[in-house]
Amino acid sequence: MGKNLIQQRRGRRRGRFNVQSHKFRGNIKYGSDKEMHGTITEIIHDPGRSAPIARLRSKENKTIQILATEGIAVGQTIIYSKSRADVEPGNIMPIGVVPEGYPIYDIEITPGDGGKLVRAGGSSASIISHDPRRTIIRLPSGQFKTLDSMCRATIGVPAGGGRPEKPFMKAGKKYWARRPKGRQYPIVRGVAMNPVDHPHGGGSHQHVGKPSSVSRGAPPGRKVGNLAPRRTGRR
Repeated sequence: MGKNLIQQRRGRRRGRFNVQSHKFRGNIKYGSDKEMHGTITEIIHDPGRSAPIARLRSKENKTIQILATEGIAVGQTIIYSKSRADVEPGNIMPIGVVPEGYPIYDIEITPGDGGKLVRAGGSSASIISHDPRRTIIRLPSGQFKTLDSMCRATIGVPAGGGRPEKPFMKAGKKYWARRPKGRQYPIVRGVAMNPVDHPHGGGSHQHVGKPSSVSRGAPPGRKVGNLAPRRTGRR
């Protein structure tokens, strides 16, 4: 088959397909369920994420890291609350007590998991409606999701949303921007390769040359294109 395909090399998690651990400034997870007040001591850049990180110092002299909210500043107080608190940017509280229409991010899927959804810079979800025990939110993709009302989230929009607006101007800058996140750039089409490099390569012109749908049990070197599709063709 020639050399391994990109998806095979990526599966080994080695070399340029692996994200170096030193690129991340630690885990970003909500702490315990107890109520707490923390003061922002510094806002730092995290190469492995699209949003900066804010470091908090609690009254117990513990350091906590959260995704920085757009508009916060050093010296501001952030509130961890198990019940209703001031709905201000940066405060963390259960989504069941957030009024409808407010933007939220870093949302827990199950209570206590530390935050899983909507963590990219500039993205935010919104509260749609409340039930006695469930809350419906609208994700940035437009999808609606129903979660437990005790799942925590941060009020506001994560900082760093203006980064994609600046043009890269050259391919090298885009390569080095995607490198710390384990993203491949540039992505070469299979039909542009040689037959030894990809099952879609070769031919007198750029075309797949064979059905692009493959079975679920195909060997790794052949499994490219439409993987075990339920149907093909025009509806």
